[in-house]
Amino acid sequence: MRRGVVSLAVAAAMAFQPIAASAQQARAGVIRDAEVEALLRDYATPVFGAAGIRKGSVQIVLIGDRSFNAFVADGRRMFVNVGAIMDAKTPNEMIGVIAHESGHIAGGHLQRLREQLANAQILAIVGMLLGVGGAAAGMASRDRVGNAGGGAMGIALGSQELVKRSLLAYQRSEEQAADLMALRFLQAIRQSPKGMLDTFQRFNQDAMFKTASVDPYLVSHPMPNERIANLERLAAKSPFLDVKDPPALQFRHDMARAKLFGFTAKAEEVGRRYPPSDMTRPARYARAIIAYRYKRLPEALSQVDALIREDSGNPYLWELKGQVLLEFGRAAEAIPLLRKAVSLAPSAGPIRTLLGQALVATESKAGAAEAVRELSNAVQREPEWAEGWHHLSRAYGLKGDEGMAAYAAAQAYFYSGDYNAAATQATRAKEKLPPNSPGWIKADDLLNTRPPQTP
Repeated sequence: MRRGVVSLAVAAAMAFQPIAASAQQARAGVIRDAEVEALLRDYATPVFGAAGIRKGSVQIVLIGDRSFNAFVADGRRMFVNVGAIMDAKTPNEMIGVIAHESGHIAGGHLQRLREQLANAQILAIVGMLLGVGGAAAGMASRDRVGNAGGGAMGIALGSQELVKRSLLAYQRSEEQAADLMALRFLQAIRQSPKGMLDTFQRFNQDAMFKTASVDPYLVSHPMPNERIANLERLAAKSPFLDVKDPPALQFRHDMARAKLFGFTAKAEEVGRRYPPSDMTRPARYARAIIAYRYKRLPEALSQVDALIREDSGNPYLWELKGQVLLEFGRAAEAIPLLRKAVSLAPSAGPIRTLLGQALVATESKAGAAEAVRELSNAVQREPEWAEGWHHLSRAYGLKGDEGMAAYAAAQAYFYSGDYNAAATQATRAKEKLPPNSPGWIKADDLLNTRPPQTP
């Protein structure tokens, strides 16, 4: 598991979200993990099919935030907090969350929200103009009435309050629509609505005291009690209400949760949740990761080896052992383990990137060609991942190809949001590469690419 950065392209898209938590979550950073991402894709694929969302058109992005939340920003990305997975006890709960967010995408809510925001801006401007006009009139009649536009200020403030309430009412209606669509998607894929209902009931318990004195017209989501009552009534009609998750899927979910706790929680919390007396594989997985994080190398390697002996076909165990060795300065030992992981999960970009990183870390020109091959494969699959381009630049540099090293560095800077550095490196790449060669053309294209603009 590795942290990344949110590119400005994502940040710009997220600016449309009128929810304060969104920017806070973006600052928490993107988490990359092949195992968790694969699990979420498996959860989402049938839901997207039921929602009519084209395969591959929506990317699921993990955010390193412990709160239970998920949201969509631009119709192309669904953001899921790691806290949502850690709190969800079953796959069905996470599938319900994904179904709800898919309802927003399928319903075109983001585009309509932009329209509502545009209308709200117009209404706010009109209200302000009325207030200014009233203030001017008040100034003109000051001597007669003794009030320089106090009523006009009321008009301006009142119009802004009306705009806010109108926008929040729109958001509440879209949340209810997404709930209904989610139930429809879940039925289409023969999933129980119980997980979705359990999630909202948990929200209700958390919010029980917070919402007692809240004005229901000043929140962006329906009130929990109202929402749960509607869901309970509709869920009871589902023929799949009592369907349980397959044991193999539940096991994968438990392993993913254990991994997230191992990488993000404090040792004390992991010890309470997964005590030494718990000898299940998820518990041992979490403890192995904690041992690695706290630099207890022999203990970490021993525990991972025991897990591999029980499940040698699990690519993520090989990846973890390779990552442990790489980060403890034993790159040469990590390489065969990461090759094994890639052979078991060939489409996992983060694992290929880790293998490329290990090959580069040996500083061996013999491994540079393989590193370029693996990292090129990774960035072709995920061209917006800056870390992959960064390691590819290092691999080209180790190989002695300065032009392509500069081009890869330009891409790394571009997707990190540093457009000036990206332009500098792209210019350098054009100077180093043969004119009109494939790399030269790509560098030129990058120079002519307009960076994303924040709305």
